[in-house]
Amino acid sequence: MKDIFKKILFSKHYLVNDTGKSENVFETLFSLANLFGIKIRQGQELVCAKHINFVSQEIGMFVPDAFYKNFPQSVLELSTDQLLFDQLLHYVVTYGFGNFDTPGHSLFERDFERLAFNEKTEIKLFDVLDESQAIKVLTEAVEDLLASSRPLSVTQYQMVLEFVREYDYKISQCASKNTVIKLLIDLRDVTFAKFLQVSDVIKAVEYLDYLRNRESNVKKLRFCNADRKFLTSLLDYAFANCRCNTLDCYERKAVWCGFLHNIHYKPKNDIAKDFLSAMRSKGNKSIYSKMEKFLSQGQVEDAVTCLKNGKGAGAILRNLNYLLSRCKTNEQIDFVLQNIDTDNVMILLQLLYTYSAKIVNGNPRTFKFVRFNNLATHTETDDELARRKTVLSQKVTDKVATMIKTLLAQKLKNKTGKTYIAPEMNKMALPIQQGASQGGLGTLATGSRLPVPECKKLRAFTYWEKVNDVDLSAIGLCDDGDVEEFSWRTMYFNQSQALTFSGDQTSGYDGGSEYFDVNLPLFRQKYPHVRYLVFCNNVFSGVDYSQVFCKAGYMLRDEVDSGQAFEPKTVLSSFKIDCDSTYVCAFALDLTANEFVWLNTAMQQRARIAGRTSFAYLTDYFRRTEVINVADFFKMTATETVSSPDQADLIVSDNPDDEREGKQVIHSYDFEKMTKFFG
Repeated sequence: MKDIFKKILFSKHYLVNDTGKSENVFETLFSLANLFGIKIRQGQELVCAKHINFVSQEIGMFVPDAFYKNFPQSVLELSTDQLLFDQLLHYVVTYGFGNFDTPGHSLFERDFERLAFNEKTEIKLFDVLDESQAIKVLTEAVEDLLASSRPLSVTQYQMVLEFVREYDYKISQCASKNTVIKLLIDLRDVTFAKFLQVSDVIKAVEYLDYLRNRESNVKKLRFCNADRKFLTSLLDYAFANCRCNTLDCYERKAVWCGFLHNIHYKPKNDIAKDFLSAMRSKGNKSIYSKMEKFLSQGQVEDAVTCLKNGKGAGAILRNLNYLLSRCKTNEQIDFVLQNIDTDNVMILLQLLYTYSAKIVNGNPRTFKFVRFNNLATHTETDDELARRKTVLSQKVTDKVATMIKTLLAQKLKNKTGKTYIAPEMNKMALPIQQGASQGGLGTLATGSRLPVPECKKLRAFTYWEKVNDVDLSAIGLCDDGDVEEFSWRTMYFNQSQALTFSGDQTSGYDGGSEYFDVNLPLFRQKYPHVRYLVFCNNVFSGVDYSQVFCKAGYMLRDEVDSGQAFEPKTVLSSFKIDCDSTYVCAFALDLTANEFVWLNTAMQQRARIAGRTSFAYLTDYFRRTEVINVADFFKMTATETVSSPDQADLIVSDNPDDEREGKQVIHSYDFEKMTKFFG
């Protein structure tokens, strides 16, 4: 079985034996427990020595030394001058002289005799599958992902793609046009166009242009002849199979004209000829053009009716803010709301987050959207703020949020039978925006929260291979909007028991690593003005993470920790950063709530140094579970919520003690099982 499948299953707490051979069972079970804190719950007879090497790659056992090898004790003994001199000399040797042959280390650090590791750690429960069992689990995961209308993360999509290739899996449904387009381009199988309309071909054009040229402006197309032939075949398929929605194509008429000219398209039937004539004729017959005409005349009711008849009730939801902002009376507002309806739960969830936000009119808004698996943000400029027309009152947004909750409850009612929901699911976020996320052990949906136990400190880490400089930074966000940076640029005079940094390793050929230790009680005392501490990863070398092997994650360590800086037993999350970006927001600490907050988001900005970008977009993520969480969602789907797993048809819990044989279980990391409910 391919490694990509084994890695996916590992993130779901499965190991795979694809050889059918088992050896040294007792020794392997002991090693997994002793080295990694892994206990095999089922399939013990299938373990083999290869599992030790695989787990060490996934969790990390042979991690490169940090700049200060005896972190954190040795760092706290060095003076500010020594810390600064170490850093400057290291940069002269690496960047000045170009010597990357060996990782640099401190001149002043003294050796410490480390204690034997004796910290109490959380046991990780795993099952071992044979290959047929593993394929069954993967098949279910792939089918659930294909049933979701949401774009997939890089990891999720790669699993689907490789599964189709490896097992010749025939896709009978695919709800996400984004996924269909990627499969079309990667597999060059035109029959996938059966899931699309002609209007979707432009999305394929944009994606292919981005892959080839990293170009995000569809007006600057540059295709080779093979790509032109492929795109031509997509159009021919759509026209031959009557999948031509010309009316929707008017919305991007200029783009269509440019694209048709670029590929020198020649129609092969009357439908294609009529389409070309429509795109090249004068005038715009799009539904949105008609809607705008009604709105310009103050006829909101006619605009809504036009949009609903032409594009469906879902289009009203996608333009809800715009329509409501044009309403002059309560009657018009009520008319708009009476016409909203959709079977797409995902749209309702997205709007619920939007309309649950507190309105602060007069302040610039920050908009977020995922494009090519990276999160893009835009904060209104002063000029845009002055010209803003879509202004809603808090009363209106509260009214919309209430209606959306009612719609959600109606759409989800009685989908899961009797349901047991563990209390911790109140802190787990729904996976509604995973397109820009990384996958791996311990990763959760953006906005999910975990408590940080007393007498524990959080150790954030990153490590990498090849000659590149990856930086781990911590950014303090204050309630008044101020930002405080803790990074390689500032930590030489900020080292303390509250926050300790392992040094900036610019890497030898074996790679490098960096760590931050955060003692939450001490940090709050030292920096009372900081509300959130956000951890970011940047590739200072300027190349994308997709070209660098880099892992990140966190450990929970005793306040006075024993053993090595990197102890696999204490790792609660370890994920590979694999995105076409140099900048990732990994996670944050809520210092008021004493909670860990998952962010795990690749950013579209080409930032190479942390602290140079706005963090306003994070506000929504910090309060995501307050709006709706996993527990709220499955309470809506249940015919009845029960107090015991024994009474349940569905169990929603991360606690192994809650699981029952023969009953469906959904964990906080089972994103595909949740998204199949989203539509």
